[in-house]
Amino acid sequence: MSSTAIASKSPVRATEDFLPLEGTDYVEFYVGNAKQAAHFYRNAFGFQPLAYAGPETGVKDRSSYAVRQNKLTFVFTTPLRGSGPIAEHVAKHGDGVKVLALRVKDATSAWKETTTRGGRSYMEPTHLHDAHGEVVLSGIHTYGDTVHLFVERTNYQGPFLPGYVAWNNPYFQTKDTGLQYVDHCVGNVGWNQMNPWVKFYEEVMGFRNILSFDDDDISTEYSALMSKVMSNGNGYVKFPINEPAEGKKKSQVEEYLDFYNGEGVQHVALATKDIVATVTDLRSRGVEFLTVPPSYYEELSERVGAIDESIEPLKELGILVDRDEEGYLLQIFTKPVEDRPTLFFEIIQRKGAKSFGKGNFKALFEAIEREQELRGNL
Repeated sequence: MSSTAIASKSPVRATEDFLPLEGTDYVEFYVGNAKQAAHFYRNAFGFQPLAYAGPETGVKDRSSYAVRQNKLTFVFTTPLRGSGPIAEHVAKHGDGVKVLALRVKDATSAWKETTTRGGRSYMEPTHLHDAHGEVVLSGIHTYGDTVHLFVERTNYQGPFLPGYVAWNNPYFQTKDTGLQYVDHCVGNVGWNQMNPWVKFYEEVMGFRNILSFDDDDISTEYSALMSKVMSNGNGYVKFPINEPAEGKKKSQVEEYLDFYNGEGVQHVALATKDIVATVTDLRSRGVEFLTVPPSYYEELSERVGAIDESIEPLKELGILVDRDEEGYLLQIFTKPVEDRPTLFFEIIQRKGAKSFGKGNFKALFEAIEREQELRGNL
């Protein structure tokens, strides 16, 4: 693990959840053009305009557009000058996730608890005020250039955060696509870095490892990876962590690390209550998805048992199905949403299942490899 992950302090053990999280508050992307990115996510994914910050609101170095769909909030931020940390982030990584913001009741306590346990501070507790009330922010670094912000907004009634104003365009209206909230968020880390980051989430944030997959679970003829799923105490926040494994050719994680120039968020899984309707809508708006061979569906009923959905629309859309002891899930993955083969999205509907689609790994990674081969990166 890099020396910046956990500072040289003795970890403090706790017998209770010292970092109670209420879920994902928002995901912030650093991008080359925030106005265009916000328009894309409104038009393609069905987000609604929420708030804006920039020169007109007194922010001189960036412009940020916040969009929302149900409990899902994305923020797109672009630099207004060619230098500075935002510009450097975009130049190094391309468009990507900078902030995974987590809702808490006490951002000061969250910062103290995590930094005491060895987390490296990104932002000391900071109080922001406007006419709508107060928000307290604090934060720590995690893998790569990604950070976790702790957001305390109990005493705030504004549209998003102080410094933002409500944003809307009455001449451009879009309907949502049924996306509900962040189900989980997956990070790609370097060779032999998965276990150190598992230790970080255990010791610094009080998470626990709820599932593990080795290269026997996640492999094809050509490539492999390993993954461990970290969850906070109440299960509202889940962070799977991937690392490469030895294979005949370059794995998807290696391709990501090469093009992202380091560790970072690989994909964000977005929950829906009706995956067939959501994916049908997304496809009609131009969102591109990975596809699997029709043969995947030939023995689907025998493999997963009875499901509520008809097989034919799942086959038409390329939706994958898997079952665990609790129930089943349906999932599908977009192609990368920018020119670098880095960030993509998963659309997921859970019908009792608590797992992550282990039975689909082979079909999924073969689909990814077909795209890698087209790019010349396999």
